[in-house]
Amino acid sequence: MRVNVDQSGAEWFKSSHSGGGQDCVEVAHLDGGMVGVRDSKATGGPALVFTPSEWSAFVAGVRDGEFDQP
Repeated sequence: MRVNVDQSGAEWFKSSHSGGGQDCVEVAHLDGGMVGVRDSKATGGPALVFTPSEWSAFVAGVRDGEFDQP
């Protein structure tokens, strides 16, 4: 589903674990609890936008090792 969310006032940030590299994503907390995710190399490009419940499920999966590579 395509959702239009105002990102003009978004404050994008990288994880403190990114180590300052160029292969990172940036995250911003948007209006209505939405969360934006974008490529740090293409800051003017599109962003993925997640609902609060989608973002919570993703973060829980990361914490639980759901996305770890073998």
